[in-house]
Amino acid sequence: MEHTTSDLDALVREEKRLTAVECHNEAWAEGLSAGIETDILAETALATAFGEILRTHGEAAALALLDEMREKVIAGEFEPVRLRH
Repeated sequence: MEHTTSDLDALVREEKRLTAVECHNEAWAEGLSAGIETDILAETALATAFGEILRTHGEAAALALLDEMREKVIAGEFEPVRLRH
């Protein structure tokens, strides 16, 4: 099976995303081990992320990401998985 450049780009992006999730999970666990409350960890992570988006891509990109995240919250995408019987 032959992969297109687009396919390969998508695979690389997904691998980077998975690595980023792993890094964030490790940092989160370290923060919890240090006694930092989850709300402080979350606020700091968001502030750091949005600061970086603003710095590298500008206000419009940061606001677009905020809108996207808001829609995901409304859609319940961040809710814990619940078992259905």
